[in-house]
Amino acid sequence: MKTDELISMLASDTLPVGLRGWRRRFGWALAGGLGLALMLMVLLLGLRPDIAAAVTLPMFWVKLAFPAAFAAAALMMLLRLARPGLALGYTGFALAAPVLVIWLLAALSLQGTSAAERSMLVWGETWSACLISVPLLAVPAFVLLFGVLKTLAPVRPALAGAAAGALSGGISAAAYALHCPELAPVFIGLWYLLGMLVPAALGAAMGPRILRW
Repeated sequence: MKTDELISMLASDTLPVGLRGWRRRFGWALAGGLGLALMLMVLLLGLRPDIAAAVTLPMFWVKLAFPAAFAAAALMMLLRLARPGLALGYTGFALAAPVLVIWLLAALSLQGTSAAERSMLVWGETWSACLISVPLLAVPAFVLLFGVLKTLAPVRPALAGAAAGALSGGISAAAYALHCPELAPVFIGLWYLLGMLVPAALGAAMGPRILRW
């Protein structure tokens, strides 16, 4: 049998993979990652005791919106990276947009403050807990998302891994926000962002090894 005939025979037996299947798997991974992050947050850290009063504050919702928007942009990027031949388009800008917004709020909040006040706004009282907790709460989503990516064909595994890590970091930061008492924009724009970038960096490092095909 000639090579061309063999290729034609193999191609004729293939069936197109339904888009709903892999999108559904991503949906389950997201739901599972968020659910497990919330469960771990409640069990290990607990909801902030003044949550009923906190939800009436605008900055509480800004703190939730920042990682949620970051996660949404990372998801858009990941969905494109999961399939060969799709350009990233505006997803890079979408990922940077929430960061730029929170940094703008942080800059405005620092105007007119003293050195001591700026130090308190930057460091808060829980910076180390934030930097540790956000990556840890990201582990379930990270594992589930990499499991889905393994079944697909990302041609840029390092970037796909980084997007999966950023998405898991956004999910975990949103869950952590329900525990964290900090509300200063500069704290959120620094420590929440660093916490989300840890799984993103880990994903970029692990992607070429785990997602190669």
